[in-house]
Parts: sequence; structure tokens; C-alpha cells
Amino acid sequence: MKRSTFVTIACVVVMVPMLLLVISIKENKAEQNAINSVPEIKKLEPKSAEWGKYYPRQYDSYLETRKSDEIKDVLKQDPNLVVLWAGYGFSKDYNAPRGHYYILEDNINTLRTGAPVDQKSGPMPTACWTCKSPDVPRLIEEKGELDFFTGKWARWGSEIVNPVGCADCHDNKTMKLTVTRDFLKRALDAEGSEPFADAKHQDMRTLVCVQCHSEYYFKKTPWTDPAGEEHTAGVVTFPWDNGLSAEDIEQYYDEREFVDWTHKLSKTPMLKAQHPGYETFKTGIHGKNNLACADCHMPYVREGGVKYSSHKIGSPLDDMQNTCLNCHGESEQELKDIIARKLERKNELAHTATDILAKAHLEAAKAWELGATEAEMKPALTDIRHGQWRWDFAVAAHGGFFHAPEETLRILGSAINKAHDARLKLRIILAKYSAADYQAPAITSKEQAQELIGLPMEKLVNDKMKFLGTLREEWNKEAATKGIFDLKTREMEFKTSYSK
Repeated sequence: MKRSTFVTIACVVVMVPMLLLVISIKENKAEQNAINSVPEIKKLEPKSAEWGKYYPRQYDSYLETRKSDEIKDVLKQDPNLVVLWAGYGFSKDYNAPRGHYYILEDNINTLRTGAPVDQKSGPMPTACWTCKSPDVPRLIEEKGELDFFTGKWARWGSEIVNPVGCADCHDNKTMKLTVTRDFLKRALDAEGSEPFADAKHQDMRTLVCVQCHSEYYFKKTPWTDPAGEEHTAGVVTFPWDNGLSAEDIEQYYDEREFVDWTHKLSKTPMLKAQHPGYETFKTGIHGKNNLACADCHMPYVREGGVKYSSHKIGSPLDDMQNTCLNCHGESEQELKDIIARKLERKNELAHTATDILAKAHLEAAKAWELGATEAEMKPALTDIRHGQWRWDFAVAAHGGFFHAPEETLRILGSAINKAHDARLKLRIILAKYSAADYQAPAITSKEQAQELIGLPMEKLVNDKMKFLGTLREEWNKEAATKGIFDLKTREMEFKTSYSK
């Protein structure tokens, strides 16, 4: 072979890979520049597919949340919960949360939202949509906050049709993180330690999640529409004026004599914790070290030369190389073993609390049956209210056992003490009415507990299935006509804990 031919071949061998590398770098830079550019998206665009045209990697990773589709019937796991929530919707149906992909569908399918037949019927208020969809800030923008929070849940059935998505957290012009629900801004300012105006980018990587992953109630707020008609809105409100702890919020509710519902058996004026993830997280080591929700639940990933935040929001344990192991020196298995033990401890105390609280409710019901007076019962009922609130605060935070294990166990221990105090007071009352030997029935299954508290489950399920086949289908047709939903987020199998 001639030397010139050899040199030519060698040059080609060297130059072709270099040329391909340059092309790849240019393509990656072009894609990264496209990610960093500001596209044309309308304000509060609820269809995430429209954002996905410009941010396909983020959108595709968001759609991955559909893989967490398993239904976990929490009432079946611990039937005592049925008794704890007697008279409240959670006693009918309560499943562990699935991914964001299913958040809207599960809200519509649950027995808790009932079986409305028109816009004005059904048990739940419009506020029950608040954390389920980017259509919520869109409607608040269009109708006004007070109008949105007025009326029944079924009022917005054909309008709220997209599950949690891009517009919930991003500004359409700058793509910066933004809070789209003003009740969070008001709550931060009322609490005072971190006013919203002072929030920095790292804070926003938590606050966009806090809009929904927090404790709230529906504050009755009178208002008058432009026609002069008076209404009462149930405005989502965070009870943070006294602080973020379980006791601070308990005091807030007690000062206002707020009651979520009156227990069907014990007649206790009850509180229902929603999902105080933020309040719990702030007390833990990750929160104190200024980590954000997104650091662990939306880690940065790389594909080629492109770096982006994964929107497959789920457990950090699913991608430990990009989450936990960025900071921790232990192996994956060592960390998983530590976390499993934290969960085991939380579950142990939580189950102890539900068992004692269920007995307290049943013993209170017996005391009422025997003729106990309100004055006699009030101290015990106050203990039940506070004990169940604290238990619920600890478990409804979902990841509390991980975010703040010490605080979670402390609150559960307090709940158990309160429940024991209630039972001691009730034993004295029962003894007074010649029933010192009364034993509350053992709770052995969800079905037995639901029958015990008088739930007509067959009717509830039949009514729900009728709603899903009638009014729900009308909502779907109306929404399809308007063209306001993202088709890719509607492709799912019907799954519930009550369907055959």
C-alpha cells in the first residue's frame, strides 16, 4: 500500500469519528438551546401536550407516572380506619395515592365524590378539584376565586379534565416556576417565617409542590356576585397562622371551633388531616438542610449532552443513583434497609393508634346509648378529637416516616396517649352507667366495619356506577367538543377498589 493511501485512510479513520462527535455536540447544543428558549404557549394552557411540543423529554417522563397504576385498598389493610372515619367519606373508599397521571381519574372514580346527577347535586364542594388539575387555575383566572369555590363538585365536571401538569407549576412566558394558587401565598405570609415575596428559586422547587401537598380546610367565605346575589364560597385555606406543627394547627382549629364532620358513632366533632407533607418535611433533616422536593422527586438526568429535570414524580428509591446517592455514602441496599425500618416503626405505632381510637369511638357510642350527658362526655370527646387529629396528621403526610421520622413518631406517640386518656375517661362513664365490663367489638374486615357503622355499600357502588355511565359520559363529550383535554392523559384502564 502506498504511503499516501495509508495516510488518507488514517485521516479518514480519525476524522470521521471527530466529525460525528462535532455533529452530535451541535445537535445536543441545539436541543439544549431549544429547551432553554421560550416557546409560544398561551397563559395557563391546561393541556400538557402543548408544552410537550417544546419539552418532549420532560413531557415523556411525566407520562411515565402512568406506570404506578396499582390500586392499594387502605381500608382493607386496616379496617379500623372505617370506624375512625364513620360518617365521613373516607369510610366508604380510600386507596393509596397513585401517580399524577391518575390523580384526576381517581378523584372522579372514588366513592367519596358520590354520584351526582346534575351540576347542583352530590356531597362534595367545588374545592375538591383544587389539587387535581391545571384547569383549576385556568378557571380561577376566568371566573374569579370566590366564584370557582362556590357550589358543588359536579359544577366543573366538564371543565376540569386534565390531570396535574405543566401549567400548575410553570409560567408560560418565562418557564420559571410559579405558584398558581394564591391561597398558598396568603398562608405563607400569615405564618410569617418565610413570606412568599422572599422565595428564591430553590424555595420554588418546593413551593410549587406545597400548593397541594399540605394541610388545608374549606373556609366558608360570603361574597356577592355582580348581579347582587349572595353566595358562600368554600375557599381552600391553609391553617398556618399559629405555625406548622400538628399542635399549632390543632390550636388554630380549636380557636375557631372548626369541625370537618361529627363522628357518626361517638358524636365527636372531628378533624380530618389532608396531606401535610410540607409541614412535616420542614421539621426533618432534609428540610432543615434546604433540600427541595424536586431534588429527590424530580432529579436531574442526562440523555447524551442534554440535562433536564425528570418529571416522573415518584419515590426517590426508584432512581437512587440520581437521588439519594448524590449525597449519601451508603450502598443502595443499606439505605433501603434503613428506610424500610423507619416505615416499619411508623406502621407499628400507627396501627396501635387506630386500634385504640376505634375502641374509643365504640365505647363513646355505648356511653351515649346508656344515657351519658354532653357535660360528662365532652372531656373524652376532646381527647378523641385531638388524638385522631394527631394520628391522621402523622399518617396523611404519606412520606412523613422518611421526611421527618422523629417528628412522625413523636406525633403518633402523642396520638396514642390522647386515645388512652379518652378511654380512661370513658371507662369511668361506662362504670357509672353499670357497663364497666363493656368490650368494644373487634374489627376484623373492611366489610364488617362498614356494616357496623351502617354504610349501604351496595347502593353506594350502584349509584356510582350509574353516575360513571351517565353524567360522567356527558362531561367527557362536552370536554371533547371543547377540545380542552390532552388525549394522552386519558388513556387508562378503569380501576377501583370496589369494581368487580
